[in-house]
Parts: sequence; C-alpha cells; structure tokens
Amino acid sequence: MSSNNGNNTRSAQAISNAITKLQHDRYGRGPESVRTVLGYDHVICFLENSFIPVERTLIDAGELTAVRETRLAFQRAMEERFVGTVEAIIDRKVRAFLSTVTLNPDISVEVFVLEPDATDAAPAGLA
Repeated sequence: MSSNNGNNTRSAQAISNAITKLQHDRYGRGPESVRTVLGYDHVICFLENSFIPVERTLIDAGELTAVRETRLAFQRAMEERFVGTVEAIIDRKVRAFLSTVTLNPDISVEVFVLEPDATDAAPAGLA
C-alpha cells in the first residue's frame, strides 16, 4: 500500500462506506459513524452507534451478555465478507481479522492485520 495520503484517504473512505453497507444490508441498520484508519500493516475500523432497537431494549433490561454474544457471532459470520471487501479495496491480503464490541458506549472495532507488502518497504522504525 502506498504511503500516498490521497490514496489512503480514498481507501479509508471506501472501506468505511463498504463496511457500513455490509452491516446495513445484513443487520438492517448500519452504524451512525464509521472511521477507518490505514497503517502500514493494518486497517482499523471504528463503528459507533450501530445497535438496533431490539439490542438497545436488551441492554436496557440488563441482557448485556446476550447482546455481546450475538454481535460477536455476527462478526464471525461476516468475517469472510469483511476481509474480502478490505482486500479488494486496498489490494493487500489480510492475514488476520479481529473484532470486538463494547456496549456502553456503543462502539465496535474491526481490525485487519495485513500481509507484508513486498513492493513497499516498512517505514523506518516499524517492524
């Protein structure tokens, strides 16, 4: 991945839009806010305010474990789609996908660890 800031900005926006669309299409509602950060060997997406009404009702009723487990199961089910989307946008292979969710505040994080880029050496100070 080039260190060109213009390309990174476009790629980050494209990933944010694609992840939002995937969640909307598969969950019935996308997050209100998505911010994607591209690094040399990683992509991180921060998704905020994505709970659907039934999840908010369960959270209000104290059913936190049920909501967390359902969300994590959804992320596992979506892994192939998320990874394929990121790989297609940045033209890099993802070697690991990690996902987590917090309930208060309503924030999810999707981490994509990338294979080394043979055409672009790591910046000084990075392994």
